Amino acid sequence: MDYQFKEIEQKWQKHWAENQTFKADSKSDKPKYYVLDMFPYPSGAGLHVGHPLGYIASDVFSRYKRLKGFNVLHPMGYDSFGLPAEQYAIQTGQHPAVTTKANIDTYRRQLDQIGFSFDWSKEVRTSDAEYYKWTQWIFMRLFNSWYNLETDKAEDISTLIEKFNASGSAGIRAVCDEDTQSFLPSDWANFTSEEKQAELLKYRLTYLKESTVNWCPALGTVLANDEVIGGFSERGGYPVEQKKMMQWSMRITAYADRLLRGLDTIDWPEPIKEMQRNWIGKSVGASVKFKIERPKTEDGSLMIENHHSEDKTSDIGHQALDYIEVFTTRVDTIFGVSYLVLAPEHEWVAELTTDEQRPAIENYIAQTKKKSELDRMADTKTVSGAFTGSYVINPANNERLPLWIADYVLAGYGTGAVMGVPSGDQRDFAFATHFNLPIIQVSDAQKNLDQQADPTKEGKYINSGFINGLNYKEAVAKLNNWLEEEGIGKAKVNYRMRDAIFGRQRYWGEPIPVYFKDGLPYLIQEEELPLVLPEIDKYLPTETGEPPLGRAENWKYHGKYEYELSTMPGWAGSSWYWYRYMDAQNHKEFVSKEAVNYWKDVDLYIGGSEHATGHLLYSRFWNKFLKDLGLVQEEEPFKKLINQGMIQGRSNFVYRLVDEEGKATNTFVSAGLRNEYKTITLHVDVNIVENDVLNVDKFKAWRDEYANAEFILENGKYICGVEVEKMSKSKYNVVNPDVLIAQYGADTFRMYEMFLGPLEQSKPWNTNGIEGVFKFLRKFWRLFHNDAWEFSVVDAEPSKAELKALHKIIKKVQDDVERFSFNTSVSSFMIAVNELTDLKCKNRSILQDLVIVLSPYAPHICEELWSLLGNAAGTLSYAAYPVFNAAYLVEDEFAYPISINGKMKMNLNLALTLDEQQVREAVLSNTQIQGYLEDKEPKKIIFVKGKIVNIVV
Repeated sequence: MDYQFKEIEQKWQKHWAENQTFKADSKSDKPKYYVLDMFPYPSGAGLHVGHPLGYIASDVFSRYKRLKGFNVLHPMGYDSFGLPAEQYAIQTGQHPAVTTKANIDTYRRQLDQIGFSFDWSKEVRTSDAEYYKWTQWIFMRLFNSWYNLETDKAEDISTLIEKFNASGSAGIRAVCDEDTQSFLPSDWANFTSEEKQAELLKYRLTYLKESTVNWCPALGTVLANDEVIGGFSERGGYPVEQKKMMQWSMRITAYADRLLRGLDTIDWPEPIKEMQRNWIGKSVGASVKFKIERPKTEDGSLMIENHHSEDKTSDIGHQALDYIEVFTTRVDTIFGVSYLVLAPEHEWVAELTTDEQRPAIENYIAQTKKKSELDRMADTKTVSGAFTGSYVINPANNERLPLWIADYVLAGYGTGAVMGVPSGDQRDFAFATHFNLPIIQVSDAQKNLDQQADPTKEGKYINSGFINGLNYKEAVAKLNNWLEEEGIGKAKVNYRMRDAIFGRQRYWGEPIPVYFKDGLPYLIQEEELPLVLPEIDKYLPTETGEPPLGRAENWKYHGKYEYELSTMPGWAGSSWYWYRYMDAQNHKEFVSKEAVNYWKDVDLYIGGSEHATGHLLYSRFWNKFLKDLGLVQEEEPFKKLINQGMIQGRSNFVYRLVDEEGKATNTFVSAGLRNEYKTITLHVDVNIVENDVLNVDKFKAWRDEYANAEFILENGKYICGVEVEKMSKSKYNVVNPDVLIAQYGADTFRMYEMFLGPLEQSKPWNTNGIEGVFKFLRKFWRLFHNDAWEFSVVDAEPSKAELKALHKIIKKVQDDVERFSFNTSVSSFMIAVNELTDLKCKNRSILQDLVIVLSPYAPHICEELWSLLGNAAGTLSYAAYPVFNAAYLVEDEFAYPISINGKMKMNLNLALTLDEQQVREAVLSNTQIQGYLEDKEPKKIIFVKGKIVNIVV
């Protein structure tokens, strides 16, 4: 029977499901191998042909490793919380859980029909309460932990309380807020419970703090930086502004150094590691305090008062309004400072702005809110800013400096303040030039100070001669010592990375297991987990601006205390999910010791590079935290990372004629003739185009407006235009794998995806080439059948040529898969099948090994052939990969080209062991050669072993 792929694939997919063929056990004597894909968000559109690329590669590798004797964990699940489902719920009123389930059902059907060897017994869904119970549990651990710099790890908050009880705040080395209090043990003992909770909040790894966020009014929620493009939301294209809000944050900055060091221990693409290094942005420098010169009114009173509260429980993060603290990596340029700049959203801007400058400042802040932080960081050409009307004093030389705001300074980086040194920085120079500010050279600063009374006698100010004759390191060290001695600064390490905002004003996310009492946050009891999402009437913020959870009726902790109304961000559930896969059915622990001790970490992780500074960074952070608490073994979650390239769409276009007035007609001209007419270009659905030829009947049926369309053809066909673009529904270039699998089968689809090109590179999709792979599989099937399509193999001694063809492909595939070069293997399979076809090979031993080698790529056809070959085990998934024997590739004879007087006459197979005299005798005794010589005696015979024989007559 000819290759009946539909019946074969359905049969084996059913067999795998019913027998749980790929279920991985944590109790095994085999070496473990953990292969993981970045799990998908299940959108309503389902999979297109670009989505499965990484999944197919990981599946090929997983199947190969099983054949190599490994116990392979290869799971799949769904990152099923998120904004798209919530937006759809807002539009339709349908609960996000309903649409999410429907989308997952579609994904599961599509994944199953591609024939993946996933262990579905370990499936996870981040929106399942049984899963997010443990996400909430991890949040509670973070809340109840602090980072001890002495031990360089997170510890339970109880150990910090013990230190406070024993010695107060003295000697505490922790990652914490800047405004922690100094107190004795007796002070701590006398603090109220509220005061203790407020102080501990400054140390906890997850905490509440006022932060500048990307606020999208139209969506009613905070957005992450990667969800904002050009000042607009990625989803919906709505305006986004910068806004200050009380938000949950996580101290990822506590792990900054460990995150940097860990990059040297993992096998990841260098561009990804470099992106993380830049995002973390470690800078060694100094903090310097510039005293504020407060402006006075005409009667001599202070124009600006310090409005900050002294109430310890309500005023978190403020200090006396006496100085601006600046972080600089070039403290040696302090003599060249001519102005100071604050971020527009800096908390003190309003209080440091004079009435005269207030309109300009407020207008500038309003304009800044329209830009995302990424846009501000990227814009190095635009010069803009506004003067506050206030001044600060340079602590080094007592110079009076104007205080400005500018959007190139970010509130979250450093202290949100920058010292402007126009003589040493191009951006500062452009700013100073634009606003006509002084550009101070060090020599000018020296001259200015020399004309003053000697200020160094007071021990307060210094001049640039203070560091004359010193090299850079010596100068910096001397300045840092002076700053610390004077109490106006110190050496400091700073990071560009900021603590991660953890709250979202959305419905469809994990509820944060926190309630509020007297304005302070407390955790619910662990036995009360999971805190389940309540039902609400609609998925919009309340009329008073609260998040959607504010709509829940009677939703209070113990009927009394308000719950946190924000939900967790999308990255919460994806920051630990690989551990849940290890032990997904465990209702008592997030993962058992037995499972985590066996599987340890992910050996191979495949996913997109777009997650470099989001999911991949947060996952490393959470993994390190879990290790600190002794819950997991490994410091890093993913040993090896591969970023698969994008499969781009191959768009097709039609050309619509327009009349003299520019109005569109219903006539379409073929691509080769379009220059003869005035036309507009339109995308057309690629599914009604074959080899760039439009199916005009399907085009007419595609849309009502085209029902009566007319066509100007070339050679009787309508040829479409072509362009490679991102695969997108709006471009009508999305190819549904369902259609291709129905036409060619899953094995053809799998092999074609691998055949398109190197895994890591982006490449255009072109359905035209899939036919060749389908023909290859039919040819492979035919190897096992006679001309009547009857299964026909023989038990005979394989020939040298057959063994050579087999062992070439055994070695080639082994090498290719180990280095993830899947596309070159597909080409080699085609060569091997051609060679064995030419040899008329029907040998069971040869063909059975070939079936095993091909099975990771085309598992359905290989399972069927394995069964037909008489293997009663039921599946070849756990067969042994054939052992390569190099001896079969050693050439023992060579087809020598025989030339007479330089002209090639024939090839003659001779053993490579023959010496020159033996070759001479064999050639001259050949009757065909004797005919060419016509009884002439050779004058000379030129012989090059393994290359040529040339007879000169």
